[in-house]
Amino acid sequence: MEGLLRVASFNVNGIRARMPLLMEWIQKVRPHILALQETKVSDEEFPREEILRAGYYCVWSGRKGFNGVAVLSLEEISTIEHGLKDGGPPDTDRLILVETYGLKVLNTYVPQGTAVDSEKFRYKLTWFSRLLRFMEERLDPALPILWLGDFNVAPEEKDVYDPVHLDGQIGYHPKEREALERIRKWGWVDVFRLHVDAPRHYTFWDYRIPKALERGLGWRVDHIWATRPLASLSRKAWIDTQPRKAQRPSDHAPILAEFQMNSGG
Repeated sequence: MEGLLRVASFNVNGIRARMPLLMEWIQKVRPHILALQETKVSDEEFPREEILRAGYYCVWSGRKGFNGVAVLSLEEISTIEHGLKDGGPPDTDRLILVETYGLKVLNTYVPQGTAVDSEKFRYKLTWFSRLLRFMEERLDPALPILWLGDFNVAPEEKDVYDPVHLDGQIGYHPKEREALERIRKWGWVDVFRLHVDAPRHYTFWDYRIPKALERGLGWRVDHIWATRPLASLSRKAWIDTQPRKAQRPSDHAPILAEFQMNSGG
C-alpha cells in the first residue's frame, strides 16, 4: 500500500447491541483496519453480512455472551491463527492473527482478571507469559507488525485517573504492568505514546462510576502497538470519544493511528 493507512481498535462490549453505532462510526471514520473485542456472539451469529455491505472483509472468533475478537479490513484478509496452541486453554475467542495490507495484524482481548486475589488474576498473568511465547515463536520484531486490542492494563501513571489510589487494583497492578513491559521489550512500541505524551487520555470509563466520562475517571487499557519498523512510519494517534457519548455506547472508545506507508510496504 502507498499512502496513509488508518488503523483502529474498539472494544464494542457486545457487537449486536452496538451495530448501529459501529456502522455509523466506520462509515464516518473509514479505518482501513479495525480490530474489535468483546463481540460476545457465537461464530454463527456474527453480523457478517452487514459488515460486508459496509465494504469490509472480516474474520472473527467468538462465543455467545463472552469475549470474542474480530478484524475488519477494506482489503482481503488471510487468517493465520486463532487462539493459543501451546497445550493450555486455546482461548480462540481472545486472540486472532491475520494478514492484510501486507502486514501481520494481531488482535487480542486479554483476560480482565476480576480480582487480584482470584484464580482469574493468576490466569491473566499466565496468559501474558503464553502470549510472549506466542510472539517469540510466530512473529519477528524486525518485520512491520501491528498489535491491537484491549490489553486490560494501563501501563503508566498517566494512563489512569488516580494512580495513587488505583495502584494494585485490577488493570493497574504492578504484576500486570511488569508482564506487559516484558512483552513490550520483545520489540513493541506504544504508538499512541509516540505522539501523545499528556495524561488524561483514556479509552475506558466504567459504567458503574456515575458520569465517569464527564468527570474524567478513565483508563487507557486499549492500545495500538507496532514493531519498530512500522512504528517509525506512524504519523499520528488519537482516541475518539464520540462513540462513548452516543446512545447505548460501549464502555470503551476507539483508539486510532495512521501510518505513512510506502509502495509495496
